[in-house]
Amino acid sequence: MLLDKFVTNTQFTSYDDFVQRFRINVPENFNFAYDVVDYLAKTQPDKKALIWCNEAGKEATFTFSELKYYSDKTANFFRSLGIKKGDPVMLILKRRYEFWFCILALHKIGAICIPATHLLTDKDIVYRNNAADIKAIVAVAEDEVMDHIDRAQDDSPSLLYKISVNGKRPGWYDFSKELKRADEHFERPTGENTTSNDDISLLYFTSGTTGHPKMVQHDFTYPLGHIITAGYWQNVEDGGLHLTVADTGWAKAVWGKIYGQWLCGSAVFVYDYDKFEPSRLLDVISSHKITTFCAPPTIYRFLIKEDLTKYDLSSLKYAVVAGEPLNPEVYNQFFKATGLKLMEGYGQTELTVAVATLPWLEPKPGSMGKPVPGYHIDILDDNGNPCEAGEEGQIVVYTDQEKPVGMFDGYYRDMEKTKSVWHDGIYYTGDMAWKDEDGYFWFVGRADDVIKSSGYRIGPFEVESALMEHPAVLECAITGVPHPIRGQVVKATIVLSKGYAPSDALKKELQDHVKRVTAPYKYPRIVDFVEKLPKTISGKIRRVEIRKNDDM
Repeated sequence: MLLDKFVTNTQFTSYDDFVQRFRINVPENFNFAYDVVDYLAKTQPDKKALIWCNEAGKEATFTFSELKYYSDKTANFFRSLGIKKGDPVMLILKRRYEFWFCILALHKIGAICIPATHLLTDKDIVYRNNAADIKAIVAVAEDEVMDHIDRAQDDSPSLLYKISVNGKRPGWYDFSKELKRADEHFERPTGENTTSNDDISLLYFTSGTTGHPKMVQHDFTYPLGHIITAGYWQNVEDGGLHLTVADTGWAKAVWGKIYGQWLCGSAVFVYDYDKFEPSRLLDVISSHKITTFCAPPTIYRFLIKEDLTKYDLSSLKYAVVAGEPLNPEVYNQFFKATGLKLMEGYGQTELTVAVATLPWLEPKPGSMGKPVPGYHIDILDDNGNPCEAGEEGQIVVYTDQEKPVGMFDGYYRDMEKTKSVWHDGIYYTGDMAWKDEDGYFWFVGRADDVIKSSGYRIGPFEVESALMEHPAVLECAITGVPHPIRGQVVKATIVLSKGYAPSDALKKELQDHVKRVTAPYKYPRIVDFVEKLPKTISGKIRRVEIRKNDDM
């Protein structure tokens, strides 16, 4: 079994046994494209690796031998342009299957892969091009995406090559055409072109609440950290079919669509769509016999509003959730409809899964679970002291003894920013949480999102969870609004379920509901009914945008 090459033990009897005995063995000069994909292409050439379909009904299946073939041809095409080890290349490919050809090819060359969302503007692209000296962009051939890139080129001196996928445009290389004529044999580089474990393999631009996006830098050992993500949190099966709902521009894609899944023997399923329709996603899960599933809470919130009895979900054996905290009401409704317990996980673009409800743990709805092996995690108060059970503080990762496999190496070209969050052997995540008597972690909110009102600290997640219990609420976001006396007051921005309409009576009903299930001081003094919430491409609610509008 491939996994035996990289871990000391694969079978465990309990959570404690897993934490104590699990170890990742990192080989020298590990390169996922060669040591996993090409290895499987040689030993199990016909094993399914990737199944892709789109909303128009087109489908494609790729074995590991076919992925080797296409990634070798892609690597030769890139090399013919002069792309070499260390060159940054941005991929804006949505959910196109060519993304997998490209990321594997870049790994083989030793180039730096920079996945990005198709929602970037001209200004966003110019910033990224110049911040990372991007040499080439491979993008889906859609007018809006290509227009932004074309307009950004004059202000991007490092950008030399533009490559279009699934379409043509003057001034762009046609990926399909170039792939056909590229050589199908690509030899693993030797000498100075060999990749080392410390080389940069991935860069992710991740936005904070202020300033320019940070560049999260991962090395070539990063994929091995996702053995835990896939094998022990998502619980994928050898020979199974895993679906993670994520665009390739988001770091969650490499959590659930390539590294850990293939290391653990599962094929990856990709559903390529532009508009999310819950009923269509359920059809896909049913018809393609998905065995394990991962999605952000937003997706589950919409799924439970469908009549799940209409769909054959018998193939689905395991379901996990991450990206934002899971409201207990969503957990309870999904369990009631499917019998599946949603297993929550926590991590960041900077990390792999760091806290999770692992198979040996009974989930506590709303809790992230417990720390995974390799991550020495604690919660510290404002003075840097470990918090007692029930006390809120910031989640930190201790790295004084060793850095977890899969943890980032810092922010690219920004030592000052790196040192501001990672110093004295401690990485400060910026996320607030508390721990219960059993050692389970409970998310409170980003440090910037915690509301301070009349001397009280109010975590937005608790209030959101209370509101989600009310049938009128489809989605909601809790933010703090400046107040001259109280400092801040709680505001609820709410999307109503079908059949409900905004009214003063409903507003008071929701306020009273929060008072009953939490505490009187936590109720939202301001209630704003809206058609939709602002979100990132990954489905996370953009509370910073709501706050910004309140300040205007």
